[in-house]
Amino acid sequence: MTRLSVNVNKVAWLRNARHLTIPNVCELATVALQAGAHGITVHPRPDERHIRRQDVWDLAALLKAWPQAEYNIEGNPLHNLMPLVEAVRPHQCTLVPDAQDQATSDHGWRMPDDLPVLRPLVAQLRDWGVRVSLFMDADAAAMADVASLGVQRVELYTESYARAFAQGPDAAQAELARFVQAAQAAQAVGLGVNAGHDLNRHNLNPFLRHVPGVIEVSIGHALVADALQLGMAEAVAAYMRELTP
Repeated sequence: MTRLSVNVNKVAWLRNARHLTIPNVCELATVALQAGAHGITVHPRPDERHIRRQDVWDLAALLKAWPQAEYNIEGNPLHNLMPLVEAVRPHQCTLVPDAQDQATSDHGWRMPDDLPVLRPLVAQLRDWGVRVSLFMDADAAAMADVASLGVQRVELYTESYARAFAQGPDAAQAELARFVQAAQAAQAVGLGVNAGHDLNRHNLNPFLRHVPGVIEVSIGHALVADALQLGMAEAVAAYMRELTP
Protein backbone atom coordinates (compact mmCIF):
# COMPACT_ATOMS: atom_id res chain seq x y z
CA MET A 1 0.00 0.00 0.00
CA THR A 2 1.14 3.53 -0.72
CA ARG A 3 2.28 5.34 2.43
CA LEU A 4 0.69 8.60 3.62
CA SER A 5 2.86 11.42 4.96
CA VAL A 6 0.83 14.25 6.47
CA ASN A 7 2.18 17.72 5.75
CA VAL A 8 1.48 19.89 8.81
CA ASN A 9 2.46 23.24 7.30
CA LYS A 10 -1.11 24.52 7.25
CA VAL A 11 -1.54 23.63 10.90
CA ALA A 12 1.45 25.86 11.66
CA TRP A 13 0.13 28.58 9.33
CA LEU A 14 -3.14 28.73 11.29
CA ARG A 15 -1.27 28.75 14.61
CA ASN A 16 0.88 31.65 13.47
CA ALA A 17 -2.20 33.85 13.06
CA ARG A 18 -2.08 34.38 16.85
CA HIS A 19 0.65 34.61 19.48
CA LEU A 20 -0.40 31.29 20.95
CA THR A 21 0.26 27.61 20.33
CA ILE A 22 -3.27 26.89 19.07
CA PRO A 23 -3.54 24.68 17.12
CA ASN A 24 -0.55 22.76 18.39
CA VAL A 25 1.53 21.27 15.57
CA CYS A 26 2.93 18.36 17.57
CA GLU A 27 -0.43 17.48 19.09
CA LEU A 28 -2.12 17.27 15.70
CA ALA A 29 0.84 15.38 14.23
CA THR A 30 0.37 12.88 17.06
CA VAL A 31 -3.34 12.54 16.23
CA ALA A 32 -2.44 11.92 12.58
CA LEU A 33 0.05 9.20 13.55
CA GLN A 34 -2.40 7.60 15.97
CA ALA A 35 -4.94 7.50 13.14
CA GLY A 36 -2.52 5.53 10.97
CA ALA A 37 -0.47 8.07 9.02
CA HIS A 38 2.89 6.66 8.02
CA GLY A 39 4.87 9.86 8.44
CA ILE A 40 5.01 13.62 8.87
CA THR A 41 6.21 16.17 6.32
CA VAL A 42 7.28 19.78 6.89
CA HIS A 43 8.40 22.44 4.43
CA PRO A 44 10.17 25.16 6.43
CA ARG A 45 10.80 28.42 4.63
CA PRO A 46 13.29 31.16 5.60
CA ASP A 47 10.56 33.60 6.71
CA GLU A 48 8.95 30.95 8.98
CA ARG A 49 5.50 31.93 7.74
CA HIS A 50 4.22 28.51 8.79
CA ILE A 51 6.68 25.87 10.01
CA ARG A 52 9.28 27.36 12.33
CA ARG A 53 12.75 26.01 13.06
CA GLN A 54 11.58 25.02 16.52
CA ASP A 55 8.74 23.00 14.99
CA VAL A 56 11.28 21.00 13.01
CA TRP A 57 13.14 20.14 16.22
CA ASP A 58 9.94 19.44 18.18
CA LEU A 59 8.62 17.08 15.52
CA ALA A 60 11.97 15.29 15.35
CA ALA A 61 11.73 14.68 19.09
CA LEU A 62 8.12 13.54 18.77
CA LEU A 63 8.90 11.04 16.02
CA LYS A 64 11.46 9.28 18.20
CA ALA A 65 8.44 7.77 19.93
CA TRP A 66 7.13 6.58 16.55
CA PRO A 67 9.97 4.47 15.10
CA GLN A 68 7.72 3.08 12.37
CA ALA A 69 6.94 6.59 11.06
CA GLU A 70 9.10 8.61 8.68
CA TYR A 71 10.10 12.26 8.90
CA ASN A 72 10.31 14.11 5.60
CA ILE A 73 11.75 17.62 5.45
CA GLU A 74 11.28 19.37 2.12
CA GLY A 75 12.45 22.68 0.78
CA ASN A 76 14.98 24.56 -1.30
CA PRO A 77 18.52 23.50 -0.34
CA LEU A 78 19.80 26.97 -1.26
CA HIS A 79 17.58 28.66 1.37
CA ASN A 80 19.17 27.66 4.69
CA LEU A 81 17.65 24.18 4.57
CA MET A 82 20.89 22.20 4.66
CA PRO A 83 22.06 23.16 8.19
CA LEU A 84 18.64 22.20 9.55
CA VAL A 85 18.72 18.82 7.80
CA GLU A 86 22.26 18.21 9.02
CA ALA A 87 21.20 18.85 12.59
CA VAL A 88 17.94 16.88 12.54
CA ARG A 89 18.86 14.04 10.12
CA PRO A 90 15.32 13.18 8.92
CA HIS A 91 14.61 9.94 7.12
CA GLN A 92 14.07 11.80 3.84
CA CYS A 93 14.84 15.23 2.41
CA THR A 94 12.81 16.31 -0.61
CA LEU A 95 14.59 19.05 -2.54
CA VAL A 96 12.20 21.61 -4.04
CA PRO A 97 13.19 24.53 -6.31
CA ASP A 98 10.80 27.12 -4.85
CA ALA A 99 11.57 30.84 -4.58
CA GLN A 100 11.58 32.46 -1.15
CA ASP A 101 8.49 34.57 -1.89
CA GLN A 102 6.39 31.81 -3.47
CA ALA A 103 3.09 30.99 -1.80
CA THR A 104 3.63 27.34 -2.71
CA SER A 105 5.78 25.19 -4.99
CA ASP A 106 4.88 25.42 -8.67
CA HIS A 107 7.47 23.45 -10.66
CA GLY A 108 10.12 20.78 -10.41
CA TRP A 109 13.86 20.86 -11.04
CA ARG A 110 14.99 21.40 -14.64
CA MET A 111 17.16 18.75 -16.20
CA PRO A 112 19.96 18.86 -17.19
CA ASP A 113 20.32 22.57 -16.26
CA ASP A 114 20.12 22.03 -12.49
CA LEU A 115 22.55 19.11 -12.33
CA PRO A 116 25.64 21.20 -11.37
CA VAL A 117 23.78 22.86 -8.48
CA LEU A 118 22.25 19.66 -7.18
CA ARG A 119 25.18 17.25 -7.43
CA PRO A 120 27.18 18.41 -4.36
CA LEU A 121 24.01 18.91 -2.31
CA VAL A 122 22.80 15.38 -3.02
CA ALA A 123 26.23 13.99 -2.17
CA GLN A 124 26.21 15.85 1.15
CA LEU A 125 22.75 14.60 2.08
CA ARG A 126 23.71 11.04 1.30
CA ASP A 127 26.86 11.40 3.42
CA TRP A 128 24.55 12.39 6.30
CA GLY A 129 22.54 9.20 5.79
CA VAL A 130 19.44 11.00 4.55
CA ARG A 131 17.36 9.60 1.70
CA VAL A 132 17.09 12.17 -1.11
CA SER A 133 14.01 12.82 -3.22
CA LEU A 134 13.76 15.44 -5.98
CA PHE A 135 10.54 17.35 -6.67
CA MET A 136 9.98 16.83 -10.38
CA ASP A 137 7.43 17.54 -13.08
CA ALA A 138 6.00 14.52 -14.89
CA ASP A 139 8.79 14.49 -17.46
CA ALA A 140 9.87 11.00 -18.43
CA ALA A 141 12.87 12.30 -20.36
CA ALA A 142 14.36 13.87 -17.21
CA MET A 143 14.55 10.73 -15.11
CA ALA A 144 17.88 9.44 -16.39
CA ASP A 145 19.52 12.76 -15.43
CA VAL A 146 17.89 12.58 -12.00
CA ALA A 147 19.24 9.08 -11.45
CA SER A 148 22.74 10.21 -12.38
CA LEU A 149 22.77 12.38 -9.25
CA GLY A 150 22.51 9.37 -6.96
CA VAL A 151 19.13 10.33 -5.47
CA GLN A 152 16.87 7.51 -4.36
CA ARG A 153 13.45 8.94 -5.23
CA VAL A 154 11.50 11.53 -7.14
CA GLU A 155 8.33 13.24 -5.94
CA LEU A 156 6.07 13.82 -8.93
CA TYR A 157 4.48 17.28 -8.79
CA THR A 158 0.77 16.52 -9.20
CA GLU A 159 -0.91 19.94 -9.47
CA SER A 160 -1.46 19.55 -13.23
CA TYR A 161 -3.21 16.24 -12.61
CA ALA A 162 -5.40 17.79 -9.90
CA ARG A 163 -6.45 20.60 -12.26
CA ALA A 164 -7.20 18.13 -15.04
CA PHE A 165 -9.20 15.91 -12.67
CA ALA A 166 -11.39 18.88 -11.76
CA GLN A 167 -12.10 19.45 -15.46
CA GLY A 168 -13.48 15.98 -16.01
CA PRO A 169 -12.61 12.38 -16.94
CA ASP A 170 -11.20 13.06 -20.41
CA ALA A 171 -8.78 15.73 -19.18
CA ALA A 172 -7.76 13.58 -16.22
CA GLN A 173 -7.09 10.56 -18.40
CA ALA A 174 -4.86 12.52 -20.76
CA GLU A 175 -2.86 13.97 -17.88
CA LEU A 176 -2.56 10.62 -16.14
CA ALA A 177 -0.80 9.23 -19.21
CA ARG A 178 2.06 11.69 -18.62
CA PHE A 179 2.40 10.58 -15.00
CA VAL A 180 2.34 6.91 -15.91
CA GLN A 181 5.17 7.48 -18.40
CA ALA A 182 7.17 9.53 -15.88
CA ALA A 183 6.74 6.94 -13.12
CA GLN A 184 7.73 4.09 -15.39
CA ALA A 185 10.77 6.01 -16.64
CA ALA A 186 11.82 6.74 -13.06
CA GLN A 187 11.44 3.15 -11.97
CA ALA A 188 13.32 1.93 -15.05
CA VAL A 189 16.44 3.79 -13.87
CA GLY A 190 16.10 2.62 -10.27
CA LEU A 191 14.23 5.53 -8.70
CA GLY A 192 11.41 5.19 -6.21
CA VAL A 193 8.34 7.31 -6.91
CA ASN A 194 6.58 9.61 -4.45
CA ALA A 195 3.84 12.09 -5.37
CA GLY A 196 2.30 15.23 -3.96
CA HIS A 197 0.65 18.62 -4.41
CA ASP A 198 -3.12 19.19 -4.54
CA LEU A 199 -3.95 15.54 -4.08
CA ASN A 200 -7.22 15.15 -2.18
CA ARG A 201 -9.83 12.60 -1.14
CA HIS A 202 -11.46 12.66 -4.58
CA ASN A 203 -8.49 12.48 -6.93
CA LEU A 204 -6.06 10.39 -4.87
CA ASN A 205 -7.40 6.90 -5.51
CA PRO A 206 -7.80 7.37 -9.29
CA PHE A 207 -4.20 8.58 -9.41
CA LEU A 208 -2.90 5.55 -7.53
CA ARG A 209 -4.98 3.15 -9.64
CA HIS A 210 -3.32 4.41 -12.81
CA VAL A 211 0.22 5.38 -11.79
CA PRO A 212 2.19 2.27 -10.86
CA GLY A 213 4.26 1.72 -7.75
CA VAL A 214 3.83 5.03 -5.89
CA ILE A 215 5.63 4.54 -2.57
CA GLU A 216 4.46 7.64 -0.72
CA VAL A 217 2.10 10.58 -1.08
CA SER A 218 2.61 13.78 0.88
CA ILE A 219 -0.66 15.63 1.49
CA GLY A 220 -1.20 18.76 3.54
CA HIS A 221 -3.56 21.47 2.33
CA ALA A 222 -6.54 19.30 1.40
CA LEU A 223 -6.11 16.98 4.38
CA VAL A 224 -5.97 19.84 6.88
CA ALA A 225 -9.01 21.44 5.19
CA ASP A 226 -10.88 18.15 5.57
CA ALA A 227 -9.76 17.98 9.19
CA LEU A 228 -11.62 21.24 9.87
CA GLN A 229 -14.84 19.41 9.04
CA LEU A 230 -14.08 15.85 10.05
CA GLY A 231 -11.41 16.18 12.72
CA MET A 232 -7.80 15.19 12.13
CA ALA A 233 -8.23 11.52 13.05
CA GLU A 234 -11.17 10.95 10.71
CA ALA A 235 -9.53 12.95 7.92
CA VAL A 236 -6.42 10.76 8.10
CA ALA A 237 -8.60 7.64 8.21
CA ALA A 238 -10.48 8.85 5.12
CA TYR A 239 -7.24 9.32 3.19
CA MET A 240 -5.93 5.97 4.37
CA ARG A 241 -9.01 4.35 2.82
CA GLU A 242 -8.09 5.91 -0.53
CA LEU A 243 -4.56 4.50 -0.59
CA THR A 244 -5.47 1.03 -1.81
CA PRO A 245 -5.96 1.03 -5.60
